[in-house]
Amino acid sequence: MTAAKQLLSGNEALALGAYHAGVRVATAYPGTPSTEVLEYIARFGDVYAEWSTNEKVAMEVALGAAYAGVRSLVSMKQVGLNVASDPFMAAATTGIDAGLVVVSADDPGIHSSQNEQDNRHYARLAKVPMLEPADSQEAYDFMAYAYELSERFDTPVLMRTTTRISHSKSAVRAERDRVITGGKTGFRYDVAKHVMLPVFARLRRPLIEERLVRLAEYAETSPLNQVWRGERSLGVVTSGVAYQYAREVFPKASFLRLGMTYPLPRDLLVRFAERVDRVIVIEELDPFLQESLQAMGIKVTGKEFIPRTGELNPDIIAAGGRAAGLPVEIPLPEKVSVASELPKRPPLLCPGCPHTGMFFVLSSLGQRARLPKSRPREPRLIITGDIGCYTLGAYPPLSAMDTCVCMGASIGQALGMDKAGIGQKVIAVIGDSTFLHSGITPLVNAVYNEGRIAIIILDNQTTAMTGHQAHPGTGISAQGKTTAAVELEPLVRGIGVKDVRVVGAFDIKELRAAVKHSLESPGLSVIIVRGQCSAGVVRRSVPRAIDIKKCNQCGVCLLIGCPAIQSDYNEVYINGALCAGDACGICQQVCPRQAVVPQSKSGAAG
Repeated sequence: MTAAKQLLSGNEALALGAYHAGVRVATAYPGTPSTEVLEYIARFGDVYAEWSTNEKVAMEVALGAAYAGVRSLVSMKQVGLNVASDPFMAAATTGIDAGLVVVSADDPGIHSSQNEQDNRHYARLAKVPMLEPADSQEAYDFMAYAYELSERFDTPVLMRTTTRISHSKSAVRAERDRVITGGKTGFRYDVAKHVMLPVFARLRRPLIEERLVRLAEYAETSPLNQVWRGERSLGVVTSGVAYQYAREVFPKASFLRLGMTYPLPRDLLVRFAERVDRVIVIEELDPFLQESLQAMGIKVTGKEFIPRTGELNPDIIAAGGRAAGLPVEIPLPEKVSVASELPKRPPLLCPGCPHTGMFFVLSSLGQRARLPKSRPREPRLIITGDIGCYTLGAYPPLSAMDTCVCMGASIGQALGMDKAGIGQKVIAVIGDSTFLHSGITPLVNAVYNEGRIAIIILDNQTTAMTGHQAHPGTGISAQGKTTAAVELEPLVRGIGVKDVRVVGAFDIKELRAAVKHSLESPGLSVIIVRGQCSAGVVRRSVPRAIDIKKCNQCGVCLLIGCPAIQSDYNEVYINGALCAGDACGICQQVCPRQAVVPQSKSGAAG
C-alpha cells in the first residue's frame, strides 16, 4: 500500500525520517531555524527527547546513547555547533556504536543569529560525511541514508540544512515504517575506542583518514548524488535549496545535484565537467564546493557572479547569470513601487514584557532615556548583553545594551571590563535559559576572581525567543512531563555569591532600589528579576488608558518602549487591544502626573 503524502516542513521531515529510521534518543537546544526538529520528534512516545542545557550537553547525551548501541539524533542551529564542537570532534575520532546524526541548521541572511557562518566547513574539519537535502522529501529520505552511513563507516553524520529547507513545506511520501536497528543495545567495553588518551587517539587517527577514503569511494556511486542530462553548453553543480533556484533559472542546463557534499565524488565531478562546455557552481555563502572543484583541477566559476553573503533566490541567481553571460531563462523581475510613507515598525519588546521595567530602570539610571528634543548624554553605565528576546532592549527608546556576542558572554565580558580598570560600573544582563545554557561557568569565574560587577538574571521562566520551550529552570521536560526544576537562587548562592536579590519584574521602585544597591556595592552582586513572559499570560484585567485632563504630553511613558503606548499627531494614547493591563502596570508607575489610569467600560479613561 502506497503511503499518503503529507505536507511537512524540512524540520518535521527530518524528525519523521529519524523516527522511521529507528532513532531512540533525540536531544537539542532550541535555536532558529532548527527548533522544530526536536519539537516534532518529542511527540512520539517511544522516543526519549530532551531539551538539553546547551548544545555541548546535547551532543554528549546523544553520543552516550550511540555508545550504548542506540540510534540517536542531536539538532541545533549553526552557532550551536560551535558550542558542541568539542564533543563533536571527539565523536569523529572515537566513532560510534550505533548511528549518530547531527543536524546543523544554518541561517543564511542572518534572520535570527549573530553571524552567517557556513557550517559545511565543520564536515571537512571533523572529516565526517555531510548530507544536504534540497526539499522536505529528501530531508525525510536522507535520514535513512544518514544512519546507514553512520553505522557502516563508524562515524557521526552531519545533516546540514538552511533556513528555507528547515521552514519551507513540501509534499512528503513517508514510505517506510519505524524500524529499530543499529546494533545491540548495551555498552560495549572498548577502552581503545572510547577513551581518547593520546596513546589511543594516535591509533584512531589513521582510521579517520582510511574512513575518509572509503567515504569518497562511496560518494562516487551514491544515489544521494544525481546527474540530470540537459544541454551540453552549461553544467551546474549545486546542492541544497540552491538547486531548486538554479533549476528555475537554467532549466535547459545539465545538473549535478550533490546530496552528499563531503567528501565529494571526484571522478563523478570530473566526468560531468568533461561532458559540458562550461561548469558553474551555485551555492549559498562560502565557495565551499567551488574551491573543492578547483582543487581537483576542474575549471569552474561561481562566486565571481554569485554573492557570498545572504540568501540566494532565483532573481539573484538570474542577475548574476546575466552578468556572466549565461543563458538565463526567467524574465527580469518587475519593478514594484513601494509607498514612500510606510509606517515604521521598529523591533520592540512585547506589551507586558517582564524585561521592560528593568531595562527602563537601567536606561534612566544610566542616563540613556532621552525625552524628545533633549540632548543625548554620556551613559553612566556599561551594560553587557546576551542572546535572547531581551536583546531587543538594545533598540531605542530603551537603548540599554552595549555589547552582545554569544550565549553567556555578558558575564565574562563584564568581568573583563572590570579587570581592565575602566573606572565605570559594569552590569551584565542575561536571561534565565541563557544563564543555565552558558552563564554558570563565567559566574563561577567572577566569584573566583573577585569581580566587582553586577549581574542581572532576567527570569521569565521560559525560552521565549525560540518559541517558549522549557528549560532546566521550568521543571517541565521536552515531552511535557513534570521533572526537577533547577532553582536559580540556591544555585547562585551555592557558587559563592553573597549578595543575591530577587525582585518582581513589574515593580519599578523595587527594581530601581535593587540596581542602585548593586551599583553602590563594592563587590559582586546578582539580581534575579522574576516575571512571567507576557506571551504566556492569560489577560484577565482592564487595560490602561491616558486621562487627557492630567496628561501634559511629557513623553515619559514613551520611554519604556511599549508597543501599546503610541503617539499620533503629538498626542499619546494607549492601544487597549495591546495593553496587558494589571499584568504589567509599568506605564502607570512611571507617569509623573498619574495620568495613566484603568480604562472605563466605555473605552475612555476612567
